[in-house]
Amino acid sequence: MNIQNFFSVKKLTYFAILILLISSFLILSSLFNIYQITKFNENIRNGVSPQVFSQSFEARFSTAYWLAKKGTFKESTILFNNLLTEANEEQKSAVQHNIGNIFFLRGLMIMGTSMDARPEAEYLLRQAKKSYIQSIKASNVHWDTKHNLDRLLTMLPSDPTPGVGDSDSPGLIMGNIPVGLP
Repeated sequence: MNIQNFFSVKKLTYFAILILLISSFLILSSLFNIYQITKFNENIRNGVSPQVFSQSFEARFSTAYWLAKKGTFKESTILFNNLLTEANEEQKSAVQHNIGNIFFLRGLMIMGTSMDARPEAEYLLRQAKKSYIQSIKASNVHWDTKHNLDRLLTMLPSDPTPGVGDSDSPGLIMGNIPVGLP
């Protein structure tokens, strides 16, 4: 076998044309993907449900986010909770942060200008606290979550001591008596 026969001008020309066709196809497909991504981002920015990549995590996240922005908290919370099963740690943190924000906003709407947390508002604020803590456990780098949790903790009433009812008697818990001392 002669190497000169393998590298003939005709064969090299066919090879160059093949490379050119493959490169052209890859460039066109990349341009089409860039167009789709740009359209997707534009839809998200405008608060419209995206037509492309409609079942992606990002599309469903943005739909839940915009539902929360428009005040449909129940549907938004359901969508966010559905995303938790397929999210990575960073995405779980963002989802939990947004769920916490939803509960926080709902609690604030019930409380109004009063700083006394009514039972239903207190429940929502405690759910927000739980979500913020889950968000911080998933990813401890989001300062917005830490800030919101800090604000929330100042609004929640202190936890009642277990075993203490309406009376002054401590019930089963013995106040300040140390355990194990005579």
